[in-house]
Amino acid sequence: MTEQQGDEPGRAEQGPGPYRGVFGSPGDVAGPPSPGGTPYGDRPGAYGDRPGAYGGVYGAGPAAYAPVAPPKQVTIAAVISLGLGVMSLLLAGLALTSAGEQISEVLTGTKDAQGVAVAAAVICAFVYILPAIFVRKRRAWARVMLIVVAAIGIVGGVVALPSGILGLAIHGTLLFLMLQQPTKLWFHHR
Repeated sequence: MTEQQGDEPGRAEQGPGPYRGVFGSPGDVAGPPSPGGTPYGDRPGAYGDRPGAYGGVYGAGPAAYAPVAPPKQVTIAAVISLGLGVMSLLLAGLALTSAGEQISEVLTGTKDAQGVAVAAAVICAFVYILPAIFVRKRRAWARVMLIVVAAIGIVGGVVALPSGILGLAIHGTLLFLMLQQPTKLWFHHR
């Protein structure tokens, strides 16, 4: 090394900077940190013993950060709920066609209640789609709404057995996903 690298006389022998490792430091040899020393040339006690953005070897520990992406249980539940909402909208659209009398008779027991069938299908679509959108945005009320909707769907599936077995299975799955531990943790740790 030459005298040109440093501003002070004798600086060239010391190395280009005040830190150990790549930059060198007075009296230290460049290379891997010594056992018990801190990596990257930090002086002991400079930053490594304090928590926070600069604490530890790499900053705050992983417990300080909540996962940003929703767990797969939340994503699957949102897709199921969105699918049920879309099917409800399709049912409302079909109830407005020539098949409306048959749909109305199945849903209400009379052919003359097409308006009631359409309104019920639109309300159901709203009840499924709204929480499907907001549950992925980590809104606790959306999770609660999905739990309530799933519980109502389970009761409806039990009442309509054996023909309600598919609805019972879908709503049971939705409830199961919303009560899983990763889902609970994701909503509670913001």
